[in-house]
Amino acid sequence: MYWNSLSDFLAMGGYGRYVWGSFGMTALVMALETWLTLRRQRAVRQRLTRQLLAAAKEETQEEHEKVRPEETP
Repeated sequence: MYWNSLSDFLAMGGYGRYVWGSFGMTALVMALETWLTLRRQRAVRQRLTRQLLAAAKEETQEEHEKVRPEETP
C-alpha cells in the first residue's frame, strides 16, 4: 500500500484510529509492565536486605552471648 502524504499514512485508509490506538495501548502496557517489574524488584531487594541485616544482627548477638556467658542473668 502506498500513501501520498503523511496524513494518508496516519489515516491508514480509515483505520488509523484503531491502528494507532492499538499501538498506543500496547506501548502503554509494555511501559507499565516494565515499571511495575522494576518496582517489584526494588521492593524484593529491600526486603532481602532487611532480612540479611536482621540475620546478621541476630548472629552477632548470639556470638556475643557465647563469648560472655557469665554476664547473662
